Amino acid sequence: MDDKPLTLREFLLNACRVDGLDRDLIPLLEDIATSCRVVSHLVQSGAFTGTLGAAGSTNVQGEAQQQLDVLANDVFVRHCSSSDRVAALVSEEVEEVYWLKNNPGPGDYIVYFDPLDGSSNLAVNMCVGSIFSVVRLDREIDASDDRSVLLPGSSQICAGYSVYGPSTSFVLTTGNGVTGFTHQPGTGEFRITHPDMKISETGSEFAVNASRYALWDAPLRRYFDECLEGDNGPRGKRYNMRWVASMVSEVHRILTRGGAFIYPCDDGNREQGGKLRLMYEANPMSFIIEQAGGRASTGLERILDVVPTSHHQRVPVFLGSKSEVDVLDQYHREAQQG
Repeated sequence: MDDKPLTLREFLLNACRVDGLDRDLIPLLEDIATSCRVVSHLVQSGAFTGTLGAAGSTNVQGEAQQQLDVLANDVFVRHCSSSDRVAALVSEEVEEVYWLKNNPGPGDYIVYFDPLDGSSNLAVNMCVGSIFSVVRLDREIDASDDRSVLLPGSSQICAGYSVYGPSTSFVLTTGNGVTGFTHQPGTGEFRITHPDMKISETGSEFAVNASRYALWDAPLRRYFDECLEGDNGPRGKRYNMRWVASMVSEVHRILTRGGAFIYPCDDGNREQGGKLRLMYEANPMSFIIEQAGGRASTGLERILDVVPTSHHQRVPVFLGSKSEVDVLDQYHREAQQG
């Protein structure tokens, strides 16, 4: 009897039978998984191919692109374009929407993705990853207007990410919990290694860039200071702080160990609305965290309820264990109320 963990395809076929997953999602999600395998290989071989350096260009956010940012984007576009159900692609690396259909309608998909998150870490051999989400249209949209892709995070039907570390992981939700897969070398397969992932309701770890403390608003300073006070402080426990400057790596750790991931709007990024992008970073990660039993907030509202105004819109992000995000929300509400 074969007792090997299920492959990604076996898992998706079972989700079709049990959960009513749209069968046309299977080839698309397999194409996305293939993109992640290819990007993982590009990252691992970058030192030998001379592709770890800067590309000499900037993306729509004005950030310096790495060569692998551009290559990873090309990989995702090439593979995700193969599905005849995909109407449009929205990438962090490109200002315009990639329209694949002239008349998108009900049942068509829009794929949002950050092809290589944390690419500034490549030069120091730290973990990077990819983030994606899929929305299924319930009506016709106008392919001549990029504003047509501005759909709230609550419209997502699946989301996931891959971490390129000691192993290549693939974490996925299709709206019925969260499942973690790991790439099995030599087979090309992703197999389930972390079924039914849950984030603990409480946590004693937080991920934040403390070097920006002087730029933070009062509610986050209050939370941070209380965490540092440890057992004798108002939180009554000792906290650990971690920061590697890669959202996908930070969120993966918080998902598996509990706690809070924090990237606020502060005096250094307020004009832009924050640092992290709503459509292809905050929304998919928030969907995953909520499906695992956690919460995701801007400090004042649920991230998945934010009505987008631009496909490159930025938002503050507080996500993780419910109790930690509850406290952060409470401090922001109290500050707003004076």
